[in-house]
Formats: sequence, C-alpha cells, structure tokens
Amino acid sequence: MSMEMQLEHMPHSCALQMQAMYTTLKKAEKKAADYLINHAKGVNRLSIQEFALEAGCSEATVVRLSKKLGYEGFPELKRDFAAYENSSEIHEYGNILDNDAPLDVMRKVFEASVQGLVDTLNMLDHDSYTRALQSLIGSQRILFCGLGDAGAVAMEAHLRFLRIGVMSLHSADPDTQLILASQLQKHDTVVAISHSGRSRQIMDVVKVAKDRGATVILLTNFPVSPLSKKSDIILQTAVFSKNITGEIMSKRITALCIIESLYINFMLHAKGSFAETLRVANETIAINKL
Repeated sequence: MSMEMQLEHMPHSCALQMQAMYTTLKKAEKKAADYLINHAKGVNRLSIQEFALEAGCSEATVVRLSKKLGYEGFPELKRDFAAYENSSEIHEYGNILDNDAPLDVMRKVFEASVQGLVDTLNMLDHDSYTRALQSLIGSQRILFCGLGDAGAVAMEAHLRFLRIGVMSLHSADPDTQLILASQLQKHDTVVAISHSGRSRQIMDVVKVAKDRGATVILLTNFPVSPLSKKSDIILQTAVFSKNITGEIMSKRITALCIIESLYINFMLHAKGSFAETLRVANETIAINKL
C-alpha cells in the first residue's frame, strides 16, 4: 500500500510532519519512517529494540526520527499511536464522539476547519507558493481542473480569474478537460486540484498538459502521490481526515484559501490593470441581483 494511503493510520500531527519532511530524511531515517508508515497499527506494541531490528536501522535512528516527528522520544510516539489506534470514532472527524451534543459537534466541525487552515498556513512551502504565483502571472492561459468537490474549487478559481479578464479555462467534463489541456502551450499553466493526488482523470489531464509544455501546479494534501510526481509545483494543504478519501469540508476550504490568496496577489502584481475589467464584470452581473 502506498505512503499516502497508510498515513490515515497515523495520528494527526505525526501524519502532517511525515508528509512535510519525508523527502528530506536520510537513508537510515527513511528506513525507520517507511516501517512506521507501513506498520502504524502495531508500532505501539514494539520496544525500540524490536522496532529498530524490524526497520533495519539503529535505535539512535528511531529516536532521531521520533524527535523529528515532534515527540520527545520513542515512548511518547508509542503512546500517541496507541491512543489513536484505540479510538472508536466511525466518521471522518476523529475528535467527534457518538454521544457528543449537537452544539459540540458544530463546534468541532468549525474547529477542524480552523485547524486545517492554521496547519496549512504553517506548512505551505514559501518558495513553492512564490513559484506558483510567478507561473500564474506569466501565463497566457490558465486551466483549472478538478473532479467532484475538487471541481467546485476549480470552478471558483476559474470564475475569479475570468472575472478580471484572464484567459481562464475550466470544464467539469473529463473529456473536455483533456481537449483544453491538448490546446495548451509552453507559457500556459494548469492548476490541478486533488486532495489525494490520485485522481486518474486529473492525471490524464496533467500528462497531456505536460506533453504540450505547460507548467503544472498541484494543490494536494499528499505531496508523495502519483500526481505529485508529474507536477512542477506542489502547494500542500494540511488537512487531516481518518480516511484519505474522507469528505470533510476543511479539505476544500484550505484549497479555496490558497486559490484566493494567489488571486489577490495576482491582482496586486497587476497594479490596477484589471480594475476596469473587474468593475465592468461586476456591473454586468448586477442585473441578476434583486
């Protein structure tokens, strides 16, 4: 099973840290990390000696990895994994209990979205964000693509940029997305949105766009994924759900906030050149308001 599928078996903070730093680990640390990822459900029953033996690394490496993941040492890591494994929630929000009062459920849903935004803000790579913004600024055409509720984020992004006169492209139909991708060129950009990074249809769009020379920006929660390998720039959200395909609102809210910030920065860079286009667009659609 792939890394991104196994991360769902890890505690929230640990999964976020693992996603962020996995590619920077040294060879021995990666051995320990791989074992932890692939045996997350049983790690709390192992001694540090047993873990090191099974992972093929030293005990010092296990301690070093534990600290990089935010724990004081291996015992603290084990306790966190034990508590997570013994939790009995059956829905996508890990902190919501079956006997929670309605208002408590409401509060926890809001808190999950706030936490996702805070975690994403803290984890988002500044260099990648800057490169993504520069790619959008230098693009002749921008194709936004996503499926399902990710498609709703793509549509919102498309409407934002279309409203100011940017040559923005979008379609909810996978075949049309492929057609649009086939018409892209070197100075165009694709913004692909996939929480899991495993959407087959979006992968097809990305492959076609890459073949045409376009730059691919990926918004995803899983930087180690098939789509990530095909993308030029990765903007990582940091939303935790018990299942990689879990339909929790916070995973789209974080993507929308990234899109919104890129749009505002795009406008600021243009120094008012889109102001008149935006004003005319706003006045035109005002006829639909009562």
